[in-house]
Amino acid sequence: MIQKKYLSNIGELTRSESLKKKRSVGIHSGAFHADEVTACALLLVFDRVDRDKIIRSRELTHLSQCEYVCDVGGVYNPENKLFDHHQSTYEGELSSAGMVLLYLKDQKTLSEEAFDHFNQMLVLGVDAHDNGRATQEVGVCTFSHVIANFNPPVYEAKETELDEAFFTALDFAVGHIRRMHDRFLHNLDNREIVADAMQQDSLCLCFDKALPWIDSFFALGGESHPALFVLMPSRGQWKLRGIPPDFAHRMEVRLPFPKQWTGLLGEDLERASGIQGAIFCHKGGFTSVWADREGAVEALRKILNLNGIDHADVI
Repeated sequence: MIQKKYLSNIGELTRSESLKKKRSVGIHSGAFHADEVTACALLLVFDRVDRDKIIRSRELTHLSQCEYVCDVGGVYNPENKLFDHHQSTYEGELSSAGMVLLYLKDQKTLSEEAFDHFNQMLVLGVDAHDNGRATQEVGVCTFSHVIANFNPPVYEAKETELDEAFFTALDFAVGHIRRMHDRFLHNLDNREIVADAMQQDSLCLCFDKALPWIDSFFALGGESHPALFVLMPSRGQWKLRGIPPDFAHRMEVRLPFPKQWTGLLGEDLERASGIQGAIFCHKGGFTSVWADREGAVEALRKILNLNGIDHADVI
């Protein structure tokens, strides 16, 4: 009986494209989760569907009229734009969010690098949470928790309340994903500058403007690059920042600042470092701020001296 019903679902949902409303997406009604919210947001951000053509229903007669169907219907078939993961025949680890992201990559809407960016920074966590693989850490609020909190607190909320809450959550997710995409594109715009700095094979990457560097640095093979620090202007001052050993350990550094500098400000840091114009050294020993470029360069040279590292051609 269940198998017959499942086959009926497939027959309904894979009906002719000519019978479907273009740029529409069907998702289940009722309480919502981060995976279908994220799936819809991805389709909106990358211009596959329209916001006013999102259908929240569990009725196959309604869902079968949609160009895309996410998180409902019992079918995973990217060719037919069907993205459900609840059926027993699907044994993968994706939720509807991961399915849609993979679809956008396969359709060449997203590059491999863009896919990896969204997957690692957002969607892997959404998939893991929705499929019960993520563990709850005390004090940690994930994107999935934030989206879930848009649901009304009353379990028996009216469908109109749930629909309104869904679209509020969706707008939030769309804004977040658009900002992620803008940041990703900005990183790419600055990649050539980072690549040029890396070609110097220096112990310090030097930039004459503030720019995002860490993503590009490791995308370009930074793990094997000899650089220990990054130097760049920052709002009228100069920042000297330690480089992490790899992308996964961004709060660690290859060479920390001297312990006697860490956590100090202003005059205290000037006395400890012997450098005029000292402003701040983070207590974690991974970054510092100086009044001018000369002070930042002097700090760099002192750190290298203290560690017995030759710096004749660093700057």
